Amino acid sequence: SPAVYSLDGLLAFALLLVCTCAHLRKVPRLRAWLLSEKRGLWGVFYKAAVIGTRLHVAVAVSCVLMAFYVLVLK
Repeated sequence: SPAVYSLDGLLAFALLLVCTCAHLRKVPRLRAWLLSEKRGLWGVFYKAAVIGTRLHVAVAVSCVLMAFYVLVLK
């Protein structure tokens, strides 16, 4: 089955989204352009950036665990 329809594929996508948005939040121009809207479809990126910055330790641990799962167990 394709990775899009599996739970581990969905978790990997969510982690990549959170990490990417958190890094984009550090760039002032992109923060004003991409992460300024707090509602709707663009609000998902804002919320992912907030999750990535506030829970950075948990996100980092989750990324390491997902990498271990993908590289070793899968």
